[in-house]
Amino acid sequence: MIPRTRTARILVGVLAGAIVVAAAALVWALSARTPPDVSNSQVGFETTAAPKAKPATRFSWPFYGYDAARTHYYPLERNLRPPFKPRWAVRGSVLLEFTPVADDRFLYLLKNNAALYIIRRSDGKVVWKKLLGKLAASAPAVRDGKVFCTILVRKGSKNGRVLALDTATRRIAWSRNLPSRTETSPVEVDGTVYIGSENGTVYALRARDGKLRWSKRFGGAVKGGLAYSKGALFFGDYAGKVHSLRARDGKTLWTSGSGGTLGIGDGQFYATASVAFGRVYIGNTNGSMYSFSTKDGSLAWRKSTGAYVYSSAAVADPEGVGPTVYFGSYDGTVYALDARSGRTRWSREAGGRISGGVDLLGDLLFYSTLEGRTEAVSAARGTKVWATDRGEFNPAITDGKTLYLNDQTSMWTYSVRSKGR
Repeated sequence: MIPRTRTARILVGVLAGAIVVAAAALVWALSARTPPDVSNSQVGFETTAAPKAKPATRFSWPFYGYDAARTHYYPLERNLRPPFKPRWAVRGSVLLEFTPVADDRFLYLLKNNAALYIIRRSDGKVVWKKLLGKLAASAPAVRDGKVFCTILVRKGSKNGRVLALDTATRRIAWSRNLPSRTETSPVEVDGTVYIGSENGTVYALRARDGKLRWSKRFGGAVKGGLAYSKGALFFGDYAGKVHSLRARDGKTLWTSGSGGTLGIGDGQFYATASVAFGRVYIGNTNGSMYSFSTKDGSLAWRKSTGAYVYSSAAVADPEGVGPTVYFGSYDGTVYALDARSGRTRWSREAGGRISGGVDLLGDLLFYSTLEGRTEAVSAARGTKVWATDRGEFNPAITDGKTLYLNDQTSMWTYSVRSKGR
């Protein structure tokens, strides 16, 4: 028989546990609740000429999302069309979440075990590889003879680091240990590298030697990459806030929230922001895609999907379509929204959950599902053009002649046929 005092303690413990569970359930329910759609036509919108196709002679894909604004859009003079013929592959067994970056000769691929690969683009030969830590969950950046990498967990520590590799000597040019983990894909502009970290700190480091230019701490982890446009940085955090900083000194230009329930349901901004048309586009774990003014952070619109939006958006003004934002959701749907108003242009069932970003290559939108499939669809109507049972996270990049496609653990390449406009 259990003594009465012990019985009382057990009952009190059970009651306390029930209260904790109930409170946690309430918090989860409120935070998981998707806010209603919003549209504010008074927020400014900039219409600019569509980017012109880049010459193929000096190809470069320097950052995750292609450019510093992370538009995930690569314009092509001649659009890609199947059949896509397999060329070569870099096979492996380690998880591969992010597409490579590239210069005119090499691809730079960072695997989840923190191994950096340098791969010759002409034939797929791995010319160099090195373990830079224990864990990584980001894409590198390549600019001006250096490859910049963020490491989620470095060797001998639970925290991460950021480093630069000299592309000519293939030696570490500089390395900086961080007091927390980091999984933000770096961006480099005018000699400065910008990253975020899990303790909420944003760093600006001199690209030449890693010297700290400035740092600033925020209320939530900064997971996604920072986007840059017109002298300002844009990013979201795990406190449900979106921020704009002046790039040269880190001064806060504005901060906006995601409009949660009772201050609890703000959700978390995991996705990397995309910037175009005087707007910031960024997804949230509360199931919504947001559009904020780059000028003052005013909420232009919010579109709910009912499931996590981890996907980083592609934003462009495709010919015959108009300014459009493309993204995927955990609800298994790909969305194309009017970039100004948030109105749905088209949506398409993807056949699986979408966690990675999407890439607009010419007039084809590429996306991958967690169920292991990649599709390319028309940017104008969402009709399927090509598909493969390969892929899982971030899908592909291209130079217009070769498609570089990420599978779960391997990278595949295809020769592509092109079609004039």
